[in-house]
Amino acid sequence: MFRSLSAGLGVCCAVLALGWTPAQATLTVSAAVGGAPTGVNYVNFDNLSLGSAGGTSNGVTVSFTPDGQAVQGSLANVYAAPYLSDNNGDLFGDPANGPDTTTYLSTGIGTVTLSLPANAEYLGLLWGSVDAYNTLSFYEGTTLVGSTTGSMVTASADGDQGVNGTYYVNINSTTPFDKVVASSSQYAFEFDNVAYNRMAVPEPTTITLLGAGLIGLGIARRKPAR
Repeated sequence: MFRSLSAGLGVCCAVLALGWTPAQATLTVSAAVGGAPTGVNYVNFDNLSLGSAGGTSNGVTVSFTPDGQAVQGSLANVYAAPYLSDNNGDLFGDPANGPDTTTYLSTGIGTVTLSLPANAEYLGLLWGSVDAYNTLSFYEGTTLVGSTTGSMVTASADGDQGVNGTYYVNINSTTPFDKVVASSSQYAFEFDNVAYNRMAVPEPTTITLLGAGLIGLGIARRKPAR
């Protein structure tokens, strides 16, 4: 048993020593006008101050550049509130259907960066008035592992600001990521109610046992043959 566990740990250590570069991810995108995930972490950004100061909401650090910001309501030709429907805001504390009346994020012609507290393989978001020129990019550290655009959410990514233009979008990645960057080459890209999962990490006792197994195996190999 120790031999098998130690061999696995040895491979892990070798990968760490050489420096691991994440592979390009395969992103699976599903979207619905209603619907929302269950059993994950929920972020509604309602605690953020309006404007570009950013901050942390339920463990996710939000930053903006150059003119992205946290906003409310709508501003003609700049940003429009996402549309809640089919009670898809319930899990985020937004029970009312209709235009989002709470704080949400807008990229402007710039970016919104979400830095997650741990690696994830799933992200969901309420994506308002989806446009083809909206882009979500997924990173592991500074390495881009995958991206998706509004045209991958819906073929009719035409900026519809009504109920049929907002989708709850669920994105699963085959490669872990810890940062998501929303960007747009034109006004606007608005979103709210982000959900994400945290990847499980080994328990400290498990790591200790694996290390003890590796040490034990090394001692056994150094004993002279009789």
